[in-house]
This record gives sequence, C-alpha cells and structure tokens, in this order.
Amino acid sequence: MVAITLPDGSVRSFPGSVTGAALAADIGPGLAKAALAIRLNGEMTDLATEITEDSSVSIVTSKDDDGLELLRHDAAHVMAEAVQELFPDTQVTIGPVIENGFFYDFAREQPFSLDDFEKIERRMAEIVDRDEEIVRDVWDRDEAIRYFSDAGEKYKAELIEGFPAGEEIRIYKQGAWLDLCRGPHLPSTGKLGKAFKLMKLAGAYWRGDHRNEMLQRIYGTCWANDKQLKAHLLMLEEAEKRDHRKLGREMDLFHMQEEAQGSVFWHPKGYTIWLALESYIRRRLSGAGYVEVKTPQLLDSTFWEQSGHWSKFRENMFVVPDEIPSTDDDAPVLSNDPKLMAIKPMNCPAHVQIYKNDIRSYRDLPLRMAEFGCCHRNEPHGALHGLMRVRQMTQDDAHIFCEESQVTEETTAFCALLESVYQDLGFDELEVKLATRPEVRAGEDATWDRAESALEAAVQAAKLDYEITPGEGAFYGPKLEFHLKDAIGRTWQCGTIQLDFVLPERLDASYVGRDGEKHRPVMLHRAILGSLERFIGILIENYAGKLPLWLAPIQVVVATITSDADAYADEVAQALNAQGLRVETDVRNEKINYKVREHSRAKVPVIAVVGQKEAEAQTVALRRLGGKTQEILALAEATDTLAGEAAVPGS
Repeated sequence: MVAITLPDGSVRSFPGSVTGAALAADIGPGLAKAALAIRLNGEMTDLATEITEDSSVSIVTSKDDDGLELLRHDAAHVMAEAVQELFPDTQVTIGPVIENGFFYDFAREQPFSLDDFEKIERRMAEIVDRDEEIVRDVWDRDEAIRYFSDAGEKYKAELIEGFPAGEEIRIYKQGAWLDLCRGPHLPSTGKLGKAFKLMKLAGAYWRGDHRNEMLQRIYGTCWANDKQLKAHLLMLEEAEKRDHRKLGREMDLFHMQEEAQGSVFWHPKGYTIWLALESYIRRRLSGAGYVEVKTPQLLDSTFWEQSGHWSKFRENMFVVPDEIPSTDDDAPVLSNDPKLMAIKPMNCPAHVQIYKNDIRSYRDLPLRMAEFGCCHRNEPHGALHGLMRVRQMTQDDAHIFCEESQVTEETTAFCALLESVYQDLGFDELEVKLATRPEVRAGEDATWDRAESALEAAVQAAKLDYEITPGEGAFYGPKLEFHLKDAIGRTWQCGTIQLDFVLPERLDASYVGRDGEKHRPVMLHRAILGSLERFIGILIENYAGKLPLWLAPIQVVVATITSDADAYADEVAQALNAQGLRVETDVRNEKINYKVREHSRAKVPVIAVVGQKEAEAQTVALRRLGGKTQEILALAEATDTLAGEAAVPGS
C-alpha cells in the first residue's frame, strides 16, 4: 500500500505506486484537468512521476506560484521549438524563467528582428494546438554529448561536458523536438495555453562571459490566462509612461552619461528633491534617537578582510593601490609592499571603528548611529538602469549597537518608524519577508539559530504579517526585507533590518556589562529608503512625476496673462517665498494657455495665474496640476493655503 498525505491532512491509499496524474484524477475530474505538476515531499516534479512510497503530495495548478513558473518554463521551450522549426540553422542554449516571464538565448548567424516575433508567436500557438506530449527521458552522458554534437548543438554538448560526473542527464521530448533540461515540465504543450507574448530582443554573451560568443536573447512574458496577460501589458504600458528616466529629462531633474557610468548628475531641480527627502528622513531619525556620523570613503583592505567583505564582495569593490610620492617629476610609484585601499561599498565596518573609539558601557546602549553614506559598487555595465541601479549611491544607513535583550524592542521601534515614513511618502501597502541563512555565510550554525529566532520573535512582537524566504539572508545574519507596493502594483524592496552577531566578533567590538566584564554587542544593520537615488526614482514613477507639494522642486509658478501684471507677479512670488514655498515667475510674452501647458508638462503642482484684474483685486487664480478648473483666492489666503499644503509630513 502507498499512503498519500494531502495538504489538508487527509490520506488517500493506493494498492501500489500511483502517478501524480492518477492521484489528481482520484481527487476529482476538475483537479485532473487543472493539474500541471505535483510537489512530492516538498520537491516539484512531473505529473507523470510514479509515487512509490508513503509521501506528502500537493497538486500544482496555474493558480499556484509554482504553476505559473512552470508555465513560463514551458513557454521558453515552446518558443525554442518554434524558432528551430522556423529557422533551422539556429542553435538553442539556455532558457530560464525570470520575473514575469522567460527568455531563451539563441546562436544564429542572421540576426532576429522584432518583425519575426509575430511569426514565432503564431508557430508557438500551433505547437500548443498540437498538444504535443512532453516526456522525460534519462540518457547516458556520452550518448547525450554525441547526440547534440552530431546535431550541431555545440552549446548543449558543452553544458553536458561541464556537468559533474554521475549527474543524471535529463532530456525532455515534446513531439519530435527535444531539449536538455532538469525539468519539471507540463504533461503536454496544450496545457500551456496562449497567454504569452514575445517582448524584446537583446544581446547576451554565452554563459555571461564577455570573452565568449555573443548570442541573441528573446524575452517573453507568460501568464495563466488572457486576463492576467492583458493586465500585465497594461501595467507595462503605464510603467513606460512613468519611466523615471523619461520624466527626469522632461522635468530637468538629472542626467547620466558614459564618462561617469552609474553615477548621477543632479540638476538643481532634482537636487532640490534630494535635499527635501534627506531633510525629512534626517528629522525622523533625530526624533527616533539616532546620532549622525560621517566616515571616510577610502579604507584599508585590512578592514574589509577582517569584516569578511573582502572575500564576499571583492569583485564588486573599487580597489586602488597605495602609492608613494616620487622625489622627482616622475609619476608616483607603488611602494615595495603596496597596500590595497578600497572605496567603501557599505558603511558597517567604518561605523564599528567609531563605536570602538571609546570604551562603551551597557549604559550607552542602544547606540543608534546613522549616516547618509556615499558608497560605490562596481555593478556590471549591463545591469545599470537609471537611478534604479547605480554604481555611486547614498544610503540612509544606520547601525544599532545593542544588547541581545534589546533586539526585540529596537526592531519593533524600527518597524514602526519605517511604516510611518512609508505612509508619509504615500506607500500604504507593505510586504515583510524574513530572509534566513544563505548557503555561503559567516558564523556558526548555533549563532545563526540565535539570530533567526531573535529576529522572528521581533517581527512577531511588531505584529507584522511576514513570510519566510529561505537562503536569502545576508552573509553575516538574517534580515527582514520590506517590500512596498507602488501606484501600479509593482513591488520594490527598499527597507531592511539585519541582525548580526558576527561582525562585532570579527571587528572586536565590545561593551562593559553590568557584571564588569566585556561582552559583544548585537549589531542591527538597517535602512528605510535604501539608496536615495533609487528611492527618488521610485517616487518619480509612483507619482508619474506629480510629486506631493512638499517634495516638488518648483512648488508654484506665478504666470502672467499680460505684461502689465509683471510687477504684481513679483509681489505674489515674494509673498509665497516668505511662506517658505519654492516659487518661479513666468513673465514671458507668451499666451497664458501656452504657459500652463508647458509648466504642466514639467509637473509643476500649482500655477498661480495673475493679470491686471487679479492685480487690482489682490487675488490669484490657482490652477492645480491635472485639474480642469481654477480657484480664485485672495493673496493672503492663497499663501496660507499653499504653505499649509506644502508642510513636510509630521512637521
């Protein structure tokens, strides 16, 4: 007998082995039709898998996250089959699932074009209609290498040659087409459906190495049904309108250029947003008991070796040799035993140095140390993306040095502060994830057990719903990740708090306890905004450039209807300035409708229109961005109203 335990705890018994498909049919015809795969004792596998012993099993459908990932995996394979049917000279390489879709890298002499997409999609639909059975087979290693080599698929042969000895070589066949793949897969191509769309072309090096051949990558998206696909495409269309790079140009906020890859040139208006945001978060930190510090950009490599970052992040650090000045006009030379210096990619080791510069007592704890620290990370060129992925960034970074008994209280206070800040900035939806120990990590398992238990207790004390993401923690400790949701439903991971027993030990940080003995503090690494560059990009896209009045770089433009109102326009601007508002005047010899359109495109929140009539009555006509009417107010009332609306949250 084989006993199958289902997710609801019920048990179904069978006289012998049973496939996942038969199990689904035994539960009900509706589930049999919807079934895509099974999760057998926690591992997802094909529906045709034989269950030969007592096991825990769940049926995977397209409603599950696993099921959607499976659909995308198979969409990549169906695309590859379609491409090779249409373009037989093409070699397939790898085709993984990515967020919201999939891609496949192809080797082909002639370049693909976007015009090919419609043809490929039609053939993919035909393959779905053919409902080709997908069957798993296991091949001998040498047989597999020989097959793919003879077929001209040198990339597949190379992949197999690189597999560890004894690893199972799985081949999946769908109709007459086959591919090397670990699986699992759908039972047939008909289960895929047609809620897919090819999205873009890109170049990609074989195995991501610039020394290898350049391949052609086709990206696609795939969903469980047409409704989800249409919603996703609509979201992408809206995201394109909100692209912070496009709006940044239109609003004259910043630019980036090749000579400073991954670094931002902030224009006056963009830097005004920066300063407003920095001032706001600085005030919130001060109110929460943080002290602000400033640490060096360039640190000796010994700090990074001691902290463990050197072995983990060395390739992402900008490193320079220590030079000694020459005695003549020649360039500086390296010393005989040159030191290596690194531009800091993070602030934590430097904060420990400030902590260690004095003898600390338990009475000094918790010590909350904040820095708007400028950091540099050598991100790959292809990964750079406007403000969202940069090489030079400034973080609202802070480290809390505390006793272990204070972890829950400090974490709870941080969570409350973070939620309040996000609400002030217009983000009300938040997801919390507890990321646990990664495979490569510092510290003993017993230390990780303590850290994970302490952080989980803290998030429970904060009364926050959370999910656990195994293996996603930092290399020195577990962390809470805070994912906010923007106006069009995208999630962004910005805030984090990481519990660290390891770094204080590595860098020899201590405090004198109540017993007069030395103890190690716990170190909480935390950020709310994360990178200010990235967060400003998120704000621009969330608000489609129409920032809240307190954040807008120019809050009011006073625009004249006729030149005889120029003097009154200056009077209005001065009155608004006196209330602390950021104001410009527009007294150009242009029609008022032209001025309104131009400043509306620049996302100015308020346009105060004045003419001779307003000058005589000492009034202004206020036009709000996106509004279709105007409001006539006395000048004093207008300045008071706008000053109130522009108040910084919580001030």
